[in-house]
Amino acid sequence: MKKIAFTVTAAALALFAFAWGGGARVDWHSASRDSAGFAPLPAEEPGAVIQAYAAALWGWRGLFADHTWIAAKARGADSYTVYEVIGWRLPYAGTALRVARDVPDRHWFGARPKLLVDVRGAGADALVKKLDAAVRRYPWADRYKKFPGPNSNTFTAWVAREVPELGLRLPLRAIGKGYVSCAN
Repeated sequence: MKKIAFTVTAAALALFAFAWGGGARVDWHSASRDSAGFAPLPAEEPGAVIQAYAAALWGWRGLFADHTWIAAKARGADSYTVYEVIGWRLPYAGTALRVARDVPDRHWFGARPKLLVDVRGAGADALVKKLDAAVRRYPWADRYKKFPGPNSNTFTAWVAREVPELGLRLPLRAIGKGYVSCAN
C-alpha cells in the first residue's frame, strides 16, 4: 500500500512540475532577458559597482533550483562585465566560463533575478580587480555537471570564497554551491 501511495504522489508531482513548467510561460528563445532595474546605469553611477544575482532556472528545474552570477563595473566604465558559468557553452566554446559585457541584472530566461549583493563606494575599485583575477583562476572552467557540480553555482560559491570581502552568501536553491567544499 505504501509503494502505491508513493508512486501516485510522485506521478502527481511530476505531472504538476511538467504542466507548470517552473514558471516559464514561453519557450526559452523568446523569454525575457531584459533588465530588472537593480543595476544603476553606468552613466548615472560613475563609481565601481559589484552585484550578484540569483534567478530560477528555466522550465521544471526552476521549481527547486537557481542560477547565480556576478556583474561588475569598474570606476568610470561605460558597461558591466558579467561573470557566470553556463553548461551548454562547454561543447562549442571549450569553456563553460562566460566573461562578457552584458546587462548585469537581466532576467534569466523569463525569471526575475534576486539581488544578493550590492557593493559600491570605498574599496569597491579594489574589489573589482580582485574579483576579475579570481574569476580568471576558476579551476573548473573546462568542466560542467548539473549535479553535484561543478556548475554555475559552484563558480559563484568559489568566487565568494576567493573574495570574502563581497559578503556573498548563496541561497539554498543554489544547487552545486557545496561542490566547492567537497572538491577541496
